[in-house]
Formats: sequence, C-alpha cells, structure tokens
Amino acid sequence: MAYSVGKVTIPDFESTAVDLIPAIASNVRATFRTNKSKNLEWRRVQLRKLYWAVEDYKDELLTALMNDLHKSTYEALLTELEWVKNDCLFMIKNLERFAKEEKMPKGAVPATFSLMGFRQRKEPLGAVLIIGPYNYPVQLLLAPLVGAIGAGCTAVIKPSELTPSCAMVMKEMIEKRMDPNGFAVVNGGIPETNALMNEKWDKVFFTGSAQVGAIIAKKAAETLTPVCLELGGKNPAFVTKNANLAMAAKRLLWGKTMNAGQVCMSQNYVLVDREIVPTFIEFLKIAYKEMFPNGAKASPDLARIVNKRHFARLKKMLDDTKGKIVMGGELDESELYIEPTAVLVDSTDDSMMQEESFGPIFSIYPVHTLDQAIAIANSVHRTPLSLYAFGSKAENKKILDSTISGGASINDSFQHGSLNTVPFGGVGDSGWGAYRGKASFDCFTHVRVLAETPYWADFLLRIRYMPFDWKRFNSFRKMTTQKPDFDRNGVVTKGLGYWVSLVLGLGGKGLKGALARWFVVLAGYYTLELYKDRK
Repeated sequence: MAYSVGKVTIPDFESTAVDLIPAIASNVRATFRTNKSKNLEWRRVQLRKLYWAVEDYKDELLTALMNDLHKSTYEALLTELEWVKNDCLFMIKNLERFAKEEKMPKGAVPATFSLMGFRQRKEPLGAVLIIGPYNYPVQLLLAPLVGAIGAGCTAVIKPSELTPSCAMVMKEMIEKRMDPNGFAVVNGGIPETNALMNEKWDKVFFTGSAQVGAIIAKKAAETLTPVCLELGGKNPAFVTKNANLAMAAKRLLWGKTMNAGQVCMSQNYVLVDREIVPTFIEFLKIAYKEMFPNGAKASPDLARIVNKRHFARLKKMLDDTKGKIVMGGELDESELYIEPTAVLVDSTDDSMMQEESFGPIFSIYPVHTLDQAIAIANSVHRTPLSLYAFGSKAENKKILDSTISGGASINDSFQHGSLNTVPFGGVGDSGWGAYRGKASFDCFTHVRVLAETPYWADFLLRIRYMPFDWKRFNSFRKMTTQKPDFDRNGVVTKGLGYWVSLVLGLGGKGLKGALARWFVVLAGYYTLELYKDRK
C-alpha cells in the first residue's frame, strides 16, 4: 500500500547566527570532556532516539524532500528515511562487539612479549563536525552521525543550504529529540561553514564536491584536524560485445534516473564497443520506454534538479557538446526538469566528458578495443569514485586490474554502494576514508594500543637497562630474531628446513594442514590393515 503523506508546514529557511557558532562548538566539546558519550548505554539511547525521530518526523521529511528535490515518497523512503533507520538498528545491534577491547592479531606480539598484555582499545575521537550535501540531504548527513554516535563522539551537523526544507526539519528534529548538549545543528551557507571550520574539531566529515572538499581539507590541515572526504568523480562504465546489452542499458539508465542522476556514483560516460553502439542505444530507448511509458516529465517518480544554477550547468554541458543526442534531450527550466539524456561523442575534449555531470545526462563513447577503453578511462579520471564493467569474466577482470576506483560494480550500476552495511568511500581525489556499517564506527574511532607490564616480569626486561650487557643482548637476539627465507635478490631460498617441513608435513601449509594430511594417511593405513585382517 502506498504511503500517504499528511499535511505539514515547514518554516522558512533561517541561518544560524554566526556569532553563536563558537558557543555551539564549545558546548559539544565540553560535553565530550565529561566522558558521558563514552558510556555504551548513552550511545544506544541516542541511536534509539534518532531512529524514532526519523520515524516520527516522517511526514515532515518526506514533504521537505518533495519541496527541495521533487523526490517521490517511494524514493525518499527507500534511499533516505529507511536507510537511516536501518543504520541505527545495525549500529545498536553490533555496538558492543564494535566497541569491545580486542587482543592483538595473531602473530603481532612475539612470544617473548606475550606477558605484557598487549591489546587494542576503541576510543571516540571527540567532538566532530559533519557537513552534508544536497543530493541525499537526510541520508548523507544522518548516516555519518550514526557512526559518530556509535563511536562515542559528540557532533555538530551542518545540512546543505541548497535543500532548505530538509535543513529546517532536521534542525528541529535533532534539537528536540537528541541530547542537546551532545548534538547540535547549524544552518547556513558559506559564512556559517567558514565559522564552523574556524573551530577546533577532532574530525571533520564532509560530503560534496571535490572543489569544496579541497577547501575543507586545506582549512583542516591548519590545525592538523583529520578529515573524511566523500567526493565524486567522472565515473566510467565499460560495455563490451560479451555483455548482456539489454540488461546493461536498463541498469545504467536506472543509475541516471535515481534522484534525477544527482548521485555521486552514477556513470559520467559509457565506453561501448563500436560494433554494438547502435544496438546499445536501441536498448537504452527500450529501457526508457519501460520506465517512463508516458514520458519522463509526466512520471511521478522522477526527481528534479536541485536549483537553477545546477540546471544551467547541466544545460551548458548539453549546449556545448559537439556530440549527437541519441536519447532524451528535453529541458524545462520552470520545473527544473531535465529528461534522461544520452549523447554520442567522439572526443574526450567534449563538454560531456570534461565535467562530472551529476545529473540525468551521460555520454556514449565508441571504442575499437578494450585496451583503448581502459586508456581513455585512465586519462579522463584516474581515480573516480565508481566504475562499472559489463563484459565477460576475463574482460571484467582486466578492467579491474588496469584501473583504480573507490568502488566498482560488475554487471550493474552502483550496487556496491547500495548497502548500508558495507564500506563505501573514494580513492585519491574522489575521497579520503570510508564509512557505512562497521566502517562508520571505525571512521570516528581511535584504536589505542595498550601494554600492561607486570611488575614481577622485570627480569625479562633487563636487556633494556643500563649498563648495557652484550651477553644478554646476544641471547635476546637468538630468541627473537627471525631468519629470512630469501636471498639478496629477493628469491626465496629452500634450505634444509624447508624440505624437512615439506616432507614431514606431506606438503601441507602450517601445522593444521600437516595434521590433516597425516590423519588421512593414517586413516587410510588402518583401513587397509583392517581390510587385510578380514581377508
């Protein structure tokens, strides 16, 4: 049954007074210093409150998303509200396991130091700043907040001013439902963001464009503040003759229709084997007709461009292209509507290839070979956020082996970024760091290594005290120094020890492998003997 949104009134957008921002930041820092956020139950309570806040403000959030992006109730529930609620439940369920003190990984601590109590303690970074984008104004602001709460941080969150209705709803929601001393919302644009960045944070989490991300990183570097940057890129898709063309066209078109293509992971261009370009275009048109039987403009499911500035940017890309529009092309500025559009191009200098579209438009670039396609992708953007491969297993492997990207999906469009429980992040200039699932907890956590040395174990530490004793040092070296199994040319050497272990272990790797093989041999031997006795 379709969900019916009740009638709600959202106040006009209002920026936070710049002169109040230092006090807001000071308050969350002071709250963190009380250590209350380190308590696991306090964290669970805040996560539970956030869950119910999103549920109880459902109508307000759905109305705000419609106001700001013309985002349908279906899409808003699927990609925004339910996502955040599931994030809360996942973090609550796994919080104790994530936060638990851990032993060092096997083999990290030599036997001679095994009494020193080495372990890893999970500690919150402190007071953090989270700056959200406009394309998924609820999910991409509150999902990092879930990680910060789970890790035990306090936070100030800054919604995008380009989605003013969402910003006002989330401000009321957070301030009324969450611990007011632990969490705050600052609304505004550049002046308010600058004021926030003038404060000292223990981490800054930013989602947005690479251009603004560079400014955030530069400012944070002045105080050596760590940052997590979730950016974007000119994401390539590869379609070879061995792909299922109908499915490739359908799934790539879907990637450019969700949120009207305002998705950092959607493809910017599709590199298609020249021989199958006409067929691929026909399948795109078929998929378009299936998705929009009455045309895209009449569809209740298609979102709109966020504002006139971004509409003009996308329109300019289409106006400046020297390529041929082979699907779509309709624009209506009065509705901020851009039809899902594909443009056939023949140069990487084309406007459709030079800029990240971040909208429902993309280019199709014919190629002669897969090697040519890979070379083009690496020249257009070496470290995109996402990559898509539609080909044979061997072709897909070659693409992955020859490229770098934050994430990748094979035979699909951004499936790798469609789960809230697996890590997501960019690489190089498409992002620093990752979050989602356990990675969200880790993003706001410091792993503090501890060693606890018993007083009675001091006799084991005599080697470190002056006056130094060479006899003890040599004995210590005999106990702790490992010998390499390779020569100066990097070639593995197979000495007597290797052959003895190989023979005694029956070719098995490690003790377990050797024991398993000996068990099989002995079982076979006793079975054979039993058979002989019966005869």
